[in-house]
Amino acid sequence: MQNKRGISQAFSKSPEGIALRPATVFDVFDISRVLIRSITQLCVADHNNDPDHLKQWTANKDPETIRGWFKPGSQIWLAEREGQVAAAGGIFETGKITLLYVDPDHIGFGVGAALLDRLEQKMAECGCIEAHLDATRTARQFYLKHGWQPQNTSGDWNGIPQFPMRKSLHPRD
Repeated sequence: MQNKRGISQAFSKSPEGIALRPATVFDVFDISRVLIRSITQLCVADHNNDPDHLKQWTANKDPETIRGWFKPGSQIWLAEREGQVAAAGGIFETGKITLLYVDPDHIGFGVGAALLDRLEQKMAECGCIEAHLDATRTARQFYLKHGWQPQNTSGDWNGIPQFPMRKSLHPRD
């Protein structure tokens, strides 16, 4: 099956037992849980368990704030595994991945890779030929493994290192 840009849908098959779907405002509590658990438990190399860094990073991950993320020009997607929300990802339809977090209980099952692939597919469907993101130290190797390239500069966000990356979204063969 082909989409409007001619990209084969076959490349985006999810691993067994993983379901991908658009999030709704009814998912804000699950999204909040996944984001906070991922940040606090998996991103220690970035925040070093510094209470100030953790507070800043998780400050806008509450359900009320997340509800405001549902607006035109952005998409939030979920990966479910074993009937639970296992990961949450978001994009701006202009070609930026805004978030991709996996719950610690679901690491190593292909959840993050499946969701990343779906986000890339959705940006390509919106007409993007290149995608961008700011990776954390924790996530940088994951993105490199999935074909993302580092950009020249790095920076930080409230004392947490950020690594800008890009990836071509040209149709895959």
